[in-house]
Amino acid sequence: MKEKENQGGCPIKTSVGGQALMEGIMMRGPKRSAMAVRKPDGTIAVEEWNTKPTAGIRKLPFFRGVFALIDSLATGYKCLMRSAELSGEEEEPTKFELWIEKKFGKSAETVFEAAVTIVAVVVCLLLFMVVPSGITSLLQQHVRSDFALTVIEGVLKIGIFFAYIVGISRMKEIHRTFMYHGAEHKTIACYEAGEELTVENIRKYTRLHPRCGTSFLILVLLISILVFSMVTWESLFVRVLLKIVLIPVVVGISYELIKYAGRHDNFLTRIISAPGLWLQHLTTQEPDDSMIEVAIAAVTPVLPESRADDKW
Repeated sequence: MKEKENQGGCPIKTSVGGQALMEGIMMRGPKRSAMAVRKPDGTIAVEEWNTKPTAGIRKLPFFRGVFALIDSLATGYKCLMRSAELSGEEEEPTKFELWIEKKFGKSAETVFEAAVTIVAVVVCLLLFMVVPSGITSLLQQHVRSDFALTVIEGVLKIGIFFAYIVGISRMKEIHRTFMYHGAEHKTIACYEAGEELTVENIRKYTRLHPRCGTSFLILVLLISILVFSMVTWESLFVRVLLKIVLIPVVVGISYELIKYAGRHDNFLTRIISAPGLWLQHLTTQEPDDSMIEVAIAAVTPVLPESRADDKW
């Protein structure tokens, strides 16, 4: 394993982060990114690429959160599809996929990704905006306070999100993905502690981490309660439309809070991190040693040579 300057050094707050994949993990460093996937024959496939640099408006506070989310979703989806291919989990193409391939030829993959993204966005809008607002609007005759209605709406959104996480966690494939999620967190925790990245060292660290996608999502839901409390309840259509417009504001605030919590450890950051850490008891599971090996293979290529290049 390539030696890095921080190995054996003092604890740090790293900017390195990752995502669990199908039988693998993607890690993103300040200059390089990589994904490692356990193949059916037991070997580990590693692919590397340059991390997309941030510049201009993409680096400004509040704006950077929106761009980071978009980039994370796009990269994450591509890595997830690639991991399914490498791990042998890829299924036979559906009739819809075959139709797109026949219709669009070389552009089929791009078209399919766009279609999947649109469907995912529509489903999310329905589940987390239209449905909670619609149900809550039925209570307007009994609840006169707009803020109370917003809180009820927020509780419904969090309930839907929680039910979704609990539901998918019972699936065998998702449970294994959550184990890889745990391996990712434990590996980063070991790296931040300045210890050598070995299976033995990594195994003893916690699988919960304040700077996690799960923490970010639950924070988005909580911040949306405050931001959307300023949106009218006079019209369901106008309310949903205004909430869609305010999504970048919610994302921007949430990103800055999660960034602050990742950099510091105090009373305020512990409050910010608490809901996400609690939810990570569901979205992460203890990994086995083979999964930790994959995490090491994924993170090693992305670690910078200098600690100065790796501050969160």
